[in-house]
Amino acid sequence: MEPVGTVAHEGVIPHTDPKAVGMDATAWVSLAMLVFIIILLVKKVPSLIGAVLDGRIAQIKEQLAEAAKLRAEADVLKGEYEAKLAAAAGEAEAMRASAAHEAETLLEDAKVQAAELVARRQKMAEDKIGAAERAALADIRTKAVKAATSAAASLIAQSHDAKADKALVDDAIKGLGPVA
Repeated sequence: MEPVGTVAHEGVIPHTDPKAVGMDATAWVSLAMLVFIIILLVKKVPSLIGAVLDGRIAQIKEQLAEAAKLRAEADVLKGEYEAKLAAAAGEAEAMRASAAHEAETLLEDAKVQAAELVARRQKMAEDKIGAAERAALADIRTKAVKAATSAAASLIAQSHDAKADKALVDDAIKGLGPVA
């Protein structure tokens, strides 16, 4: 039998596992880890890690608080802008209603003015027609007077002689009266 820690193979140089103080490599790694952990505990590394983590947690909490504050401000601004938007919509509706009322008023005024214009033009047309009728009647009267005068003159000329004319002229002169 071969000594512990040696493995013999045929045709191969024997290999031995190194051992120191009766421990193999696995035991030494375990011992080194144990010593490392003890050193970490003695140097208070976990509390340092905890302090670093606590600092990071505090920093994250501050960031969350700031984010919450910013969100609250954003909600307030959102509410203000929604109120302004609603007010603007109300103003726009009021302006639309006012414009519609103005348009209706202007339309009514235009109808009244159009009716007045039609009435004025109708009166002007009636006045022109009346003036034309009066002018035509005056023209007809003038022509009738001229025709009657010429007919009377020709009748008088046919039925009177110079002596009768003189008597008519004398009667007309007497009818005029004295001249001053």
